[in-house]
Amino acid sequence: MAGRRTNLGLLVALPLSLITGGVAFGLGSGWVRWAVLAHVVAGLAVVILSPWKSVIMRRGLGRAKRGRAVSIAFFVLVLVCIVSGVAHSAGLTEWGPVSAMQVHVGAALASIPMLLWHVVARPVRVHRTDVARRALLRAGTVVGGSGLLYLGVEGVSRLASLPGRHRRITGSHQQGSFQPDAMPVTQWLFDRVQYIDPSSWSLRVGKRRLSHEELLVFDDDLRATIDCTGGWYATQDWTGIRLDKLLEDVEGASIVVTSATGYARRFPLTDASRLLLATRVGGNLLSEGHGFPARVVAPGRRGFWWVKWVTSIDVDDRSWFLQPPFPLT
Repeated sequence: MAGRRTNLGLLVALPLSLITGGVAFGLGSGWVRWAVLAHVVAGLAVVILSPWKSVIMRRGLGRAKRGRAVSIAFFVLVLVCIVSGVAHSAGLTEWGPVSAMQVHVGAALASIPMLLWHVVARPVRVHRTDVARRALLRAGTVVGGSGLLYLGVEGVSRLASLPGRHRRITGSHQQGSFQPDAMPVTQWLFDRVQYIDPSSWSLRVGKRRLSHEELLVFDDDLRATIDCTGGWYATQDWTGIRLDKLLEDVEGASIVVTSATGYARRFPLTDASRLLLATRVGGNLLSEGHGFPARVVAPGRRGFWWVKWVTSIDVDDRSWFLQPPFPLT
């Protein structure tokens, strides 16, 4: 099998693992279970094909080909991506100053331009027989083997009582549930923790302004789970005011929530009753790292939707999905 068909299989498995990983990274509920499963199966298909690919690589290393260094770097990144993904699943999440999930995502993103180069520089010809019954049976065998390997890894995790056996459907591990002080403090990309004086802070809602003291009067309670793309989740009891109460009878298509850092996310207006502007967590005021004076609580959405240090909330007629799936800053 070492040859064109192996390369063709990898040409399917690698992009599929990247796409499903991106989908799983963005979803917090619903289809995320299937996205994660597809991501795992595609990743393990790469592992299953690796013995045959190693034969091809040994042949290639014996020839003086242009771009060989890029190919080796690509291989190393894919290897790091697989190892870090397996480590995260097993619960070996902390790798010094970074997490296994950060390494996993970073290696995956870094591999994308190399994958594109590899496709252009080392094209794989597709033949009519590649969709014949025998070829499809081979593909089915690889997929089935990936599924069995996944079940085996899960079985070992449970028998060995590894921390990974308790991870959420997104793959995240529990950290600090019902203990806000133990919940990790993370920001998206270049954001930094904001230290805001509540006496000089106010929330703008359309043309109105509310002080911190005025917001503290509201005591809507919501138990919700924040699931961070960094690979952890925590369930907390949040207190504040539901956005439908805060916005009252406004008309429009979407809600724009903006942070003191300029970070912003747009939500469907129909979600207003499910969103909470929290001022407290676990019965106490939010800490600076968790969004003081106010943050959004968005059940069912990943952590990058839970805007911290909120300074303004607006409603307009623009559709909520007319924004990047992931914040760019």
